[in-house]
Amino acid sequence: MAGNTYAPSDLGAPAQMSEHAAITEDVRRALAAEEGGRRWLRRAAALGVVASLVGGGLVFRAKNRPPPPARYVTTSPTMGDVAEKVQATGAVQPVLQVNVGSQVNGRVAKVYVDFNSTVKKGDLLAELDPIQYGAQVTQASAQVAGQRANLESSKANATAAKAAFERAQRLFQQNLASKGELDTLSGQFEVAKAQVSAAEAQIGAIQAQLSQSQTNVGWTKIYSPVDGVVVSRAIDPGATVVASFQSAVLFIIAQDLRKMRVMADVDEADVGKLKETMEAEAVVDAFPGESFRGKVEQVRFSPNNVQGVVTYSAVVEVENPDAKLRPGMTATVTIKTREVKDAIRVPNAALRYKPTPPMGPNGKPVPQAPEAPLTKGTGRVYVVTSEKLGDEKSEPRVVQIGITDGLTTEIIGGLAVSAKIVTDELDDTEKKKKGKMF
Repeated sequence: MAGNTYAPSDLGAPAQMSEHAAITEDVRRALAAEEGGRRWLRRAAALGVVASLVGGGLVFRAKNRPPPPARYVTTSPTMGDVAEKVQATGAVQPVLQVNVGSQVNGRVAKVYVDFNSTVKKGDLLAELDPIQYGAQVTQASAQVAGQRANLESSKANATAAKAAFERAQRLFQQNLASKGELDTLSGQFEVAKAQVSAAEAQIGAIQAQLSQSQTNVGWTKIYSPVDGVVVSRAIDPGATVVASFQSAVLFIIAQDLRKMRVMADVDEADVGKLKETMEAEAVVDAFPGESFRGKVEQVRFSPNNVQGVVTYSAVVEVENPDAKLRPGMTATVTIKTREVKDAIRVPNAALRYKPTPPMGPNGKPVPQAPEAPLTKGTGRVYVVTSEKLGDEKSEPRVVQIGITDGLTTEIIGGLAVSAKIVTDELDDTEKKKKGKMF
């Protein structure tokens, strides 16, 4: 049948196609395997590069790692002056301050000076109304005149009595007068003499009153007793002054403001260090950065007890050439009690330093043997024996100490200038543990 006839080429086509497909699949697998191998090679190469970079970085870091921080803060002794000082506070006062009052009562008529007025000795400061005391003077003068008239009358009576008594004596000697008449005239004469004495005494009393009244008139004028400056005035014209057992203070006059004194309250623990003529410096808040030189004039024995705190007053006189210091200012006085020149000195922090105890495996401080107690005049410092970073070491050393200025202390013996001493530690971990322990 012509329609169902197959050519030979048509019969072999499916076989050829399957064989071609198999070859193609094998090629694809080969190519895939080769591509996968290359991928793993690339990955291995990348990992190798990363490992090389990391290793190089670690090596570089190890080579360039900074040294461990120092454990100690150290210093060396220095050469210099050490001055022991005592500080105290007190009020500024004039060296001589005079309180001027009134001896009499009265109304203030005039005031001639004001605050800060410069006055000389004998200058009139104020005047009270003298009318009352002037009237007393007039009255006493009249009484004196009246008593003097009485005295003259008494003297005349005494003269007459004396003459009568003498005449009676002559008559009695001639037996012309009786004894009774003589005794009577004698008594009258004695009475007349007594009246003269009484009149003289009365005149003296009235004259004393007159003198007092005249003095009161003089006291109505108030004069300056010294040269100086009026630092206080407590009266005005028209005011009434009442003088009692303690006269009121009307004026305060400072004699010389170029020299002032500070009444410094020194603590009882420091008063034994003070002596007269010691140098001192005073500072006040009004002039920061400026000091006023002076010296100790007196250390008083009388104690001041304020709420159980005992202090002693030291009188420090300071120079005030420009009159900057004013009465009443609060001054801080620094008194130099002792001084050493060119001494070996160390910071006080070195004498206060104590090493941090090492920590045990349990995180607690390892007990250390107690240090030997220090005797008077000695101190303990820690001298660095190894400066190797990370392995620093120090050992205690007892030294002879002298005076201190609050920041440094004099070393008398037991320490060389070239030594390195510890003042503090920088180990934060140890510091924290130490803080927890204490």
